[in-house]
Parts: sequence; structure tokens; C-alpha cells
Amino acid sequence: MKAFVTGAAGFIGSRLVDELLRNNWDVSVLVHKRTPSQEEKCKLVQGDITDSKNLLKIPAGTDVVFHLAAALGASLMGREAFKQVNARGTDNVITAARRAGVKRVIHFSSAGVLGAVNPGETADEYYPLTPKNIYDKTKLEGERIALRHAEDGMDVVVIRPGWVYGPGDRRTFKLIKAISTKRFVLVTKGEKWQTPVYIDDLVQGIFLCVEKGKPGEIYNVAGNEILTVRQITEIIAASAGTRIPRFFLPLLPVKALAWSMEKAFRLIKKEAPLTTGKLAFFIHPKPLNIKKAEQALRYSPCIDFKEGIKMALSWYKQEGWL
Repeated sequence: MKAFVTGAAGFIGSRLVDELLRNNWDVSVLVHKRTPSQEEKCKLVQGDITDSKNLLKIPAGTDVVFHLAAALGASLMGREAFKQVNARGTDNVITAARRAGVKRVIHFSSAGVLGAVNPGETADEYYPLTPKNIYDKTKLEGERIALRHAEDGMDVVVIRPGWVYGPGDRRTFKLIKAISTKRFVLVTKGEKWQTPVYIDDLVQGIFLCVEKGKPGEIYNVAGNEILTVRQITEIIAASAGTRIPRFFLPLLPVKALAWSMEKAFRLIKKEAPLTTGKLAFFIHPKPLNIKKAEQALRYSPCIDFKEGIKMALSWYKQEGWL
């Protein structure tokens, strides 16, 4: 099998490439700014998903395109930049895949397209979508573009991952480090629900989507535990041998501070340590229902959060991150 991967230098993309290589896939990766760590084992394809005039040169005979490249939540990026990457970039990638005769495209969307799930509810793949910020809104645009290609006859499967964590992840490491070094305080009471997924379980789900996913379908791929933010942070603290402070910070002053910091840091062209986007984890609940993936794909996540965090912490310590 031959794969072409965008976003291969990221956390999920890198782990996916590792598993593809382990399973003897012939892997080509898109290189734009960052080169993946497995460059010696992959074929490198230079390109830019935002360049519609010079579409990607996807290698002939590619069986599956995994589209993970995305503009993330950096506050320094403008709205047009997010749209260019997350929406138009998706169109360019799938158009290039169609021209190259690719058999299947796995498009990575985001649970952020949900916005905030109502109290007492869990979100399946048909839940109403109310994205809150520019990242979430442009990821929804990209998802809808992918599904339109499916309606036009392209074999496209969409994945919405849960809150991904595991060894090597720099995003969740910031939270883990803050808790481990006792520099963390909850914003709000931490009552909002999230759905963690260990990276190995997510990769298992990706391969099942390749094998069993139906064209034009969306699959939530997450863990089988829905935890509050407080539970998540307390489990991390217990594994790190610390405790979460009993008090919490009220939302409104923190949001005002985040807004002010974003404005100030934008003047010096640096990412603020606190942004409104980073508060989404605390205030926008995303409890995911994974029954569709369990039933249609036989997806079965096996790493619970306590076990996964222990493995992640052990890795961070061995690598000198903590």
C-alpha cells in the first residue's frame, strides 16, 4: 500500500507515519516548512497546500491520502490565513488526490466544529455544529468541502478526533508541565466535559477508517471515557505527585486578561502565553459519542486516561522534558 501524508511533522502525523512504516507501507510525505523525523524512510514531496495554481504532485499509484495539515490556534494568524489553509487547502489536497487517481482520502477534522456541547448531552456525528472561534469555523469549512468531494464521487472519510494526548505531544505537555511544577490553577470550576484519546488508540482508529470506513461518512474517534476538566487535571496531578489547588480563577477576568495579552503580544509578533483560544479547553465541553465507530469500524480504545498519562509522564521524564 502507498500513502501520502500531509502534516506528517505534527504529533499525530508523525505517529501515523511511524505505524504506516511499521506495517510496510510505501510512505510519501508533504514537506512545506517542517521535515518529519522519519525523512530517511519516506519519500519527500515539496509543496504548499494553499497553492491552487500548482497543485500537489501526489505520487502515482497512491492508495490513501491522509490529510492532517492544518493551521492551528495561533493568535498571530489572521482569519484569511486560517481559511486559506484549513478550507481552501483541503479543497486543493482532495482535488490533487482526485487527479492522481487516489483510491481513498482520510480527512482529519476536529471536535472543535461542535463548538460547545449542551449540558447533559454527548455529541454523535449528527450533533448540531456551532463552532466558536476562527480555527473551529475554518475546520468546519474544510470538513464540508471534504464531504462535498464525497458527494461528487470521491472516496473521502472524515475523522473527528477526541482530545489527543500521549508521549511526545507538545500541546498537552504544556498542561502536564504546569501541573507537575505546581504552576497551574483551574479556570472556572473545571466542570466541562472532554473526551481524551491516547495516541495509539487514535492511530488504531485511523487504520480502521482506511479499512472499513464508508465514503462520505464522519467518525468520532476518541477514548471511551468522558471526563471533566477537573478530573483530567487531578489525574495528571496524581501521576505527577502533586495536587490541584482547591481554588479556581473566575472566567470573566481571565478572558479579559487573555484578550489584553493577545493584543499586546501581537504588537511584538509573538504568541501570548494566555489566549482566548487556549481557554476553550476549560469552557467549551466536547463529550463525544463513539458508538458509530465502535459498531461500524469495530473500534475499541483500550488505554484509559490514568494509564495513558502514566505512560506519557514516564516518556517526558526519560526524554528530559520534565
